[in-house]
Amino acid sequence: MDQEPLDPTEAFAELGRIKLNETDLDHVLGRIAELAKRTIPGADEVSVTLIPGKGPRTAAFTGELALALDERQYEIGAGPCLEAATTTATVSIPDLTREERWPDYRSLALDSGVHSALSVGLPVDQTVTGALNIYATKPDAFDDDAALMAQTFSGYAAVALANAHLYDVTATLAQHMQAAMESRAVIEQAKGIIMGDRHCTADEAFKILSKLSQDTNRKLRDVAEALVANAARGRG
Repeated sequence: MDQEPLDPTEAFAELGRIKLNETDLDHVLGRIAELAKRTIPGADEVSVTLIPGKGPRTAAFTGELALALDERQYEIGAGPCLEAATTTATVSIPDLTREERWPDYRSLALDSGVHSALSVGLPVDQTVTGALNIYATKPDAFDDDAALMAQTFSGYAAVALANAHLYDVTATLAQHMQAAMESRAVIEQAKGIIMGDRHCTADEAFKILSKLSQDTNRKLRDVAEALVANAARGRG
């Protein structure tokens, strides 16, 4: 069942209340799509397109219809959501029966019952752009007020999304750094064990550890962990 329309002030406040340490990027994207559907007059379905280095993808959507229309645009390499995402502009199609651009997309949209579309650019950071895509089954569903609301909503959403993206990137980097530090620590332990057993230098111990990794086709860290574990059991 569709949720009741939401007052824009409450929607903006909810975007600002998102606690990044209690959620993840996918959840933020999902909330943006859901809130947009309830806030922007005339919206039947909403999606969020992101274009990172690997190419465009629909990161959140309120219904399969929005997803299908987005993906058709990715397939043909053109359409309102891609134009909005790459230019960070607003692309409005009041009535798809009168739209002459993107004929493949237009045909699918009309066959699916969509007659109006509105895409608003979402600048995330220097490496990622996106668009908020709003679809309607009625022609001329988005008047000037609706377009202005979509742009205002997108401004708030872009801030929330940029913060979530930065938090996600920073958290991932921290995890990688932690893993790297743990790997280094266990490798140093393994080198110490080899040095003690074979009375060799640190460089010689590392070469022995590396050769064992290559000979067994295992990661250096896995070999080091196994060696440290065996040594611990031997002392037990």
